[in-house]
Amino acid sequence: MFNKISVTALAIAISVGPQAYAQTTDTASAQNNDTVIVTGTRVTGRTAFDSLAPVDVISDEALNLTASDEIMDSLAQLTPSFNVQRLPLNDGLIFVRPARLRNLSPDHTLVLVNGKRRHRTALLGSNGAQSPDLAQIPSFAVKRIEVLRDGASAQYGSDAIAGVINIILDDEPGLSAFGQYGQYYENDGDQYRAGIQGGLAGDFGFVNATFEYSDSARTSRTRQRQDAIDFQAANPDIDVPNPVQNWGQPERTSYRFALNSALDAGFTELYAFGTYGWGTGVSDFNWRNPATTSAYNPSAAFPGFDLNDIFPAGFSPQFGQDDEDYSINGGLRSNGEDPLTYDVSASYGRNEIDYFIYDTINASLGPDSPTSFDPGNLVQSEFNINVDFGYEWDSGFFAGPVNIAWGGERREETYEIVAGDLASYAIGAGAADGLPSGSNGFPGYSDAQAGEFDQTSYAGYVDVEIPLTDIWTIGLAGRYEDYSEYGDSLDGKISTRLEVTPNFALRATASTGFRAPTPGQLFSERTSQGLDTVTLNIFTAGRFSPQGPVADVINARADADIRPLEAEESENYTAGMTFRQGGLTATVDFYQINISNRFGSSQTFNPTPEEQAQFVALGVPGGEGITRVNFFQNDFDTRTRGVDVVTTYAMEAGPGDLTLTGAYNYNVTKVTGGDLALNETSRIRFEENLPNHTATASANYAVGAFELLGRVRYYGSWTDFSFNAMGDIFQEFGGEIFVDLAATYHLTDQFSIRAGAENVLDAYPDEAEFQANRGLIYSRNAPYDTDGGFYYVRFDVKL
Repeated sequence: MFNKISVTALAIAISVGPQAYAQTTDTASAQNNDTVIVTGTRVTGRTAFDSLAPVDVISDEALNLTASDEIMDSLAQLTPSFNVQRLPLNDGLIFVRPARLRNLSPDHTLVLVNGKRRHRTALLGSNGAQSPDLAQIPSFAVKRIEVLRDGASAQYGSDAIAGVINIILDDEPGLSAFGQYGQYYENDGDQYRAGIQGGLAGDFGFVNATFEYSDSARTSRTRQRQDAIDFQAANPDIDVPNPVQNWGQPERTSYRFALNSALDAGFTELYAFGTYGWGTGVSDFNWRNPATTSAYNPSAAFPGFDLNDIFPAGFSPQFGQDDEDYSINGGLRSNGEDPLTYDVSASYGRNEIDYFIYDTINASLGPDSPTSFDPGNLVQSEFNINVDFGYEWDSGFFAGPVNIAWGGERREETYEIVAGDLASYAIGAGAADGLPSGSNGFPGYSDAQAGEFDQTSYAGYVDVEIPLTDIWTIGLAGRYEDYSEYGDSLDGKISTRLEVTPNFALRATASTGFRAPTPGQLFSERTSQGLDTVTLNIFTAGRFSPQGPVADVINARADADIRPLEAEESENYTAGMTFRQGGLTATVDFYQINISNRFGSSQTFNPTPEEQAQFVALGVPGGEGITRVNFFQNDFDTRTRGVDVVTTYAMEAGPGDLTLTGAYNYNVTKVTGGDLALNETSRIRFEENLPNHTATASANYAVGAFELLGRVRYYGSWTDFSFNAMGDIFQEFGGEIFVDLAATYHLTDQFSIRAGAENVLDAYPDEAEFQANRGLIYSRNAPYDTDGGFYYVRFDVKL
């Protein structure tokens, strides 16, 4: 694959400058090209300005200037090419939200912590995407975040198609703490946050520990469903809640801990770091109408039983999860200035999600059904061993030492499904009369679905950077990986940087990349229930392994071809420039990412009664009532093109310092082949479901004890489904602008207080037509928060 791109990359022979966010007097989100980076390069002392690929450096001060308790929300506000959605009433995705770099899949971005691969979440999200849960890392523990906006599979392995996010934990001494309270203008979503961090440093090394707590209440941007209004009118003696279900953020409580440490042992350094997180949250599901929901149907199996006696006003299942996440990393690395360096490490990470659901029923069990259930657990664990070496070869042939890095990795991933309690997936006697089985809203994982699946991979890489002259540097990287479950991959990268002047440089990269299917994607299966948008009745759907017995049943059809999963493959190109002069810095990056064999869901198959009977014989939970079946497949090809532009200007303004920052991303993805290209409706929604244009601009002014921040965020137009009376398929939402303001006052050198508001003008997008009959007001798929203005006050102590 490497030969396909090497000629193109050498012909480009130009470079894209890095961009980096720092602060003036700890308040601005500004660019700092002199920051030393560790992402995208294995050269010691490389700065963002000298990097051979674009790297954003986001400091802890910039993160702390956002109100959210989750890192991805802060990144989305500060980096226009990064996007995160809320997705209310969308099962586990409301708690483990998808985050995208350059509008690609969440698992197209590799996440590192202190340069080491972060384990994935146990949740298989939209189209099966399985990426790390950034919310598990306490933002107060972060020293900086480096975002490499370039394909890097040849350097880091699978997943780095869109780029790399490297979270660097704090290693500074001292004691600091904060407390924060916030609330939406609508008087809901109350948020309490607090954190404390302590560190020691000296000749022995350092140790730094952080604890963070967060508690958020629900929000609701909902109007009463029309069918609930009609039901109330027909049944005036029943007290029907208004609204019967809430569209908004869930209630959520979390505890996060991080530890970072190193021990100086002379010629070597021993290090260890890790994180621990525990959280719980609850959200509404769709309301079940007693007049239309099949769960209320009578059954000869249960004479005298009436679900109206339990839920006379219908029911909105309350769905939640308890999650536990932890990682531990340790190793030893060289300590000194010897040209030969080494880093030997091992890491273990585990993410477990324990689902629960209450205020619901397994209708097929009738009066024997409980109203609360344990649907089961999902567990993802990973064990990595890494050996990395570096050598600075002073050959005398070039303008400086040649940096040669090489190493290997062994990684074992395990995915486990733990069955829920029997009542959560049981098929009771009432199923024969059409009563849905399983805990209504979220059927449990059955014994047949439970199991443990694993995959082992081995990798080796070489990464070389050569300063050909004082102004021209090239980089070459290659990586080979072999996976036990699907095969191997060989990828390469070539980079070049030409320093036209000390303050102006051109650079370019070209690379191949890949994303390997995970054990969860390869082998796991799931049945679920939904509410038909038109009929408002329950349907049961199943997503099954492409290598399992259900796939064999569907493959018996003449028009079906369900295939085992393969790796996604990519070709990445970037080119651009960077400039700095005095207080002004500017970068422009152009990029193109071609991805083949993209991962997604197959077409939906509607089982025949004969196929449903085969499902029952196979022990498939709810097999008798499954009306929709699909599978994860390598389904289509795409091309993504775009440009990133960042400018920063720092200057003295009157008695204070002013920093102006602007960042803009233009991004367009087109489907270029595969099954998705043949489905016009799905293709358009895939291509247009996120904005092509996003931008952020901020002004930071520090004078005396005061610091003022103003930020404007812009999101361009995007498209969602529409099922309105006119029969339109799509609804286009126009661009939106949100304004954030904050003021900080330093009472002393150790104490400060900040008051601010995000979306201070209380802006809302257009109302949505899709699912409006369920009480939805604003699209659940919006690429921004649709809860309106949020104000907060924060108190910081630093000793």
